[in-house]
Amino acid sequence: MRGILRSVPVDVVLAVALTVLAVASLVDQHVPWPAYVLTGLGFAPVALRQLLPLTITVVMGAALVVGLLLGYPDSPTGGIGLLIGLFSVALLRPWPIAVVALVVALAALVTNFVVLVGDVHKWPVFGSSMLQVLTAFGLGLSTSRWSRRMERLAEQASRAVADERIRIAHELHDVVAHHMSVISLQAGVAEYVVDSDRNAAREALVIVGDTSRSALAEMRRLLAVLRVDEPDSTQPQPGLSELDGLLDRLRATGLPVTLAVTGPPRALSPGADLCAYRVAQESLTNVLKHAGPAAARLDLDYGERTLTLKITDDGRGAKVRPAGAARGIVGMRERAELYGGVLTAGPRSGGGFAVVLRLPYVEDV
Repeated sequence: MRGILRSVPVDVVLAVALTVLAVASLVDQHVPWPAYVLTGLGFAPVALRQLLPLTITVVMGAALVVGLLLGYPDSPTGGIGLLIGLFSVALLRPWPIAVVALVVALAALVTNFVVLVGDVHKWPVFGSSMLQVLTAFGLGLSTSRWSRRMERLAEQASRAVADERIRIAHELHDVVAHHMSVISLQAGVAEYVVDSDRNAAREALVIVGDTSRSALAEMRRLLAVLRVDEPDSTQPQPGLSELDGLLDRLRATGLPVTLAVTGPPRALSPGADLCAYRVAQESLTNVLKHAGPAAARLDLDYGERTLTLKITDDGRGAKVRPAGAARGIVGMRERAELYGGVLTAGPRSGGGFAVVLRLPYVEDV
């Protein structure tokens, strides 16, 4: 609506200019005053073409028909206002309403021809006028379709940006949650043994340093996708090939983790590969943060059509897990669904917790 209101002054100037030219063409013909009124009504409504396109088209068409039936001379620019109105209706209103405007324009055209039917030389004029009416109608419809298509593309682009922001938010959550958990745990160990076991404290601080540098590197790599003009933006995201490094970092914190792989490894699309890695990272981080004294196991099953990733632990289960862990599971489930996968999570019957991810072998989306 604001865009329409801003362009109305342009329509007003156009309407004034057309009206002045049409009325001026009648001055030397000594016509009665109703002719001036009808001529003005054939152009002045153009000022409202974006607000009331069908109404002004009907008014201008009626003014043109009445003037012809009363025998008033036609303006040299007669019919231009009607064409503008027809174009505006086809552009701004649904096609059934546009058809109504087309009928009005054709009625005015036929009336013009009937009034002049005695003159055989007017046939080319009639044909030309018919072509002009249909052209204005067609241009309005095609422009309307093009505008709607541009709007759809803009909406798709907007949704893509929103989806990318959600993905980046998930990535940042995974990176920060995992690495900060390791750093917090090792910092606590170092503080606890700094007086009694300096070697253990030094080892814990080394892990803190390595983990923090790894976190910074991953965050830079992630945020680089937002700056495509920088060379680092093409660096690959982590995947299942980096599981060994992830497990080594977790083992260094004191969490026993075992890995079992079934079936020949298969290449995944970059998105699915990243999804599997992040689910493993988030799940094992939750074990570290919430399961208490526990051991974890990660099973990778490369099936014929589906990759199954299962993370289990023998800790305290879900009863003591805070709301933050549940939000993390929701995020993992949304990530899995993005790539056509399914994620289930919950306490195990024999104690502990289990997270199972099933990803189909499909192309990245």
